[in-house]
Amino acid sequence: MRILGINALFHDPAAALVIDGRTVAAAEEERFSRRKHGKRPVPFSAWELPEQAAMWCLRRAGLRPQDLDVVAYSYDPELALPAEVMGLHDPWDHLRQTYAREVPGFLATALPGLDPGIVRFVPHHVAHAASSAFAADGADRSSVLVLDGRGERASHLAARRIGSRLEPLHAQDLPHSLGLVYEELTEHLGFLRSSDEFKVMALASHGTPRLLPELRRYVHPTGDGGFRATGVPWAEFCPPRGADEPWTAAHADVAASAQAVLEETLLDLARWLHGRTHDQVLTLAGGVALNCVANSRIAREGPFSRVWVQPAAGDAGTALGSALYLAAQAGEDPEPMDGADLGRDWSDAELGAWLKTAGVPFERPADIAATVAQALADNAIVAWFQGRSEYGPRALGHRSLLAHPGHEGNLERLNDVKGREQFRPVAPMVLAERAAEIFDGPLPSPYMLFVHDVAADWRERIPAVVHVDGTARIQTVDRAREPLVARMLTEFEKRTGLPVVVNTSLNTAGRPMVDDPRDALECFGSSPVDLLAIGPYAVRRGELFRSGGDS
Repeated sequence: MRILGINALFHDPAAALVIDGRTVAAAEEERFSRRKHGKRPVPFSAWELPEQAAMWCLRRAGLRPQDLDVVAYSYDPELALPAEVMGLHDPWDHLRQTYAREVPGFLATALPGLDPGIVRFVPHHVAHAASSAFAADGADRSSVLVLDGRGERASHLAARRIGSRLEPLHAQDLPHSLGLVYEELTEHLGFLRSSDEFKVMALASHGTPRLLPELRRYVHPTGDGGFRATGVPWAEFCPPRGADEPWTAAHADVAASAQAVLEETLLDLARWLHGRTHDQVLTLAGGVALNCVANSRIAREGPFSRVWVQPAAGDAGTALGSALYLAAQAGEDPEPMDGADLGRDWSDAELGAWLKTAGVPFERPADIAATVAQALADNAIVAWFQGRSEYGPRALGHRSLLAHPGHEGNLERLNDVKGREQFRPVAPMVLAERAAEIFDGPLPSPYMLFVHDVAADWRERIPAVVHVDGTARIQTVDRAREPLVARMLTEFEKRTGLPVVVNTSLNTAGRPMVDDPRDALECFGSSPVDLLAIGPYAVRRGELFRSGGDS
């Protein structure tokens, strides 16, 4: 079957194409529209569809809309209740339900030739669950935990995968929501709600959880697979912070306390689920599963032998999950994800044509990996644009900014390049076979979704990637899966003795990750990056400005 999955209702609109159980393509609309998260998660934007992402997925497979067998939409309006009944203050939420009910017609307009009769609604949290349970390798019998802000009427789902079936075990009804509580704190601390929650997680490392006992009054597990999480009076814990105001110790302590109570609650939910299933494998999805600190605590202290997190754990991942779910229901055996590089790519000839059109001086070295390794050894900042773009919010060696980890000042330097807060860490990438000697935590970690303790004798050697609490959010690189990245890491170690390179996303603050060659050239031209490695070609900043942009 040819199934197109669509996520659109709340935020991070995305499309994914699954053919005969195999994931062919997946992409987020923000990468095409260049609007962060695709849109804001307000009722008035619920009608906006991932039109460009969907059409690209079809083009990737050589299909037309009329060639599809099913379109899976990751929300079922028939399950929704009025906002006031769910205890939510959202007077315009009914617009979401109206738009969702009309989505078959909207999709037929957006994708000319599509039969609206083939559109199927998949419950939001079922789509989340399928995105992890059916995408993880070796998870035929596994437990799955989903937590986010909200779905139709719940904010959580505990379930079990047995072959092609997903068996729901428990759901937490709204208004109780760990995701919404974390979003409220994000806004209280002066960050952008439903966008900057990762900043709260980073800020938490700078504080102490001294307010944890008070927070437990409002957020705590109930012992039956559910929890209570609503009505937190954040202003009683610390004053609100303006977006342009400096953060204080009080703000960091509230963030640390919220992070701690989140972790406690998630651990209880994981233990309850294991008590029901006794599975060895746990898969995670939903926006809360992007909290890599909490993921690591579940892996370290929880009862499961293995924890796997969907790399597009947020709402974008439900596009893939809804398609995988319907594939499994149709009797197809969904193939596990082989990697997160499911987006667009360009041939060497196409990239060369882009560079010639842009009129920039470039070279084609004998080995771009060795060229980049030498530049990094010389303490250059490198924009790395290789292969297919990533699905999800993490740069995983396809659309990355790279730097030398041995210079402590490179953390501040990269944050300046990206225009973001200085308390934010950057991440290391390391060859999978070298990771255990440097980092202690869940291995392998190919999707940068866990934090690891950095070995004491390495902290001074790679200070740029060590967070204030002595941890790092690592990406392990498999030589067979990522030969070019592996070769670059090997060449860098030959020159420096360090098997680690700084890896952060190729973008600047408030903008989506770079996706196509034009994005890469714009980012390179507008920020102090020394070298752009785009396919086999190298564009050097010094040469660009010496030539005045003429090739």
